[in-house]
Amino acid sequence: MEPEALEICPYNPQHRIPLRRFQYHLASCRRKNAPKAKKTASCRYNACHVFPIKQLEEHEPACVNRSTGEEEDSLSPLKVSLPSSEQTGNTPPTFVPQKLTCESDTRESEREDHTPSLTSPQKIIRPGE
Repeated sequence: MEPEALEICPYNPQHRIPLRRFQYHLASCRRKNAPKAKKTASCRYNACHVFPIKQLEEHEPACVNRSTGEEEDSLSPLKVSLPSSEQTGNTPPTFVPQKLTCESDTRESEREDHTPSLTSPQKIIRPGE
C-alpha cells in the first residue's frame, strides 16, 4: 500500500493532513484560527489553495487548476452578441407560446370526452325492458 500524500495546513504549519481530508480540515482550522484566517483568502479555482491575500493575487493567474478557456476578468458580466435583422436579411423570430400537455393529461381528457355528461339526456334502462 502506497503512503498517502500529506498537505501542510496554512493556518498551523504543525498540522500535516492527508489530501482526502484536507478540505474538511481547512474548514475546521479556519474557525479555530479566526485572526489568521482574516488575513488569508482561498483561490477561486481551488478552495484548498489558501494564501495570504497579497500572495493570492500572484497565485491565481498561475494556478494549476485554472482552465485555459477562462478570461482574465471572470467576474465581468457575460457579453453576447446576437445578429441583428439587418445583418441576416430577414425578420427576427417571434415567440409564440404554446400549451404544453403531458401524455397522462391527454389520456384523462380522452376518457372525459367518452364519459357521459350529467347534463346531457340519458336513456334509462329498466330491468325487463
